[in-house]
Amino acid sequence: QDYTWEDHGYSLINRLYPDVGQLLDEKFQVVYNLTYNTIAMHCGVDTSMLRRAIWNYVHCVFGIRYDDYDYGEVNQLLERSLKVYIKTVACYPEKTTKRMYMQFWRHFKHSEKVHINLLLLEARMQAALLYALRAVTRYMT
Repeated sequence: QDYTWEDHGYSLINRLYPDVGQLLDEKFQVVYNLTYNTIAMHCGVDTSMLRRAIWNYVHCVFGIRYDDYDYGEVNQLLERSLKVYIKTVACYPEKTTKRMYMQFWRHFKHSEKVHINLLLLEARMQAALLYALRAVTRYMT
């Protein structure tokens, strides 16, 4: 059974802690929608597919999959070194090295790499919240 932030997590956390759901949702949305519309030296680029691929890949790493998303986009948009970096930061942050950071997207700006880190950390937080809130829902029913 699907348990999503939009349909379940947000309303439960708001019921338990009024206004916290709104604050978390705004935080997730700000990071998810953050873009300069650039990739490396290319301007005017719609980065929404890339941002969605990163977010969904992080969720996938934690066993959360969405029926309405084509996971072929993840393999198409995320190179192997980026996927290794994302998985390491999300699952084993203590094993993250500067070398790993420098190896993915070598020609990209550091601000773009920082955005990747923000995206993956917020997606990680949302995934953890979904697991916790689902357990609370099961306990309450």
